[in-house]
Amino acid sequence: MRGLQEMIQKDVYCIDVITQTSAVKQALAGVEDALMENHLGTCLVNQIKKGKEKQATAEILKVYQLKRK
Repeated sequence: MRGLQEMIQKDVYCIDVITQTSAVKQALAGVEDALMENHLGTCLVNQIKKGKEKQATAEILKVYQLKRK
């Protein structure tokens, strides 16, 4: 974010800033995907094993809704 702020403050060419914001979004999406995969494969499985199906279902729905935004 600081790098993007500096680019804007330095009046860097708009397309260069947009290119950088796109790269940041892609990197964050990759991190988000890895976190969700880990959560679904571990935390939610453990919740289900412990009889917390409602909590697991609520979390799956919340993640689904967040991904749709």
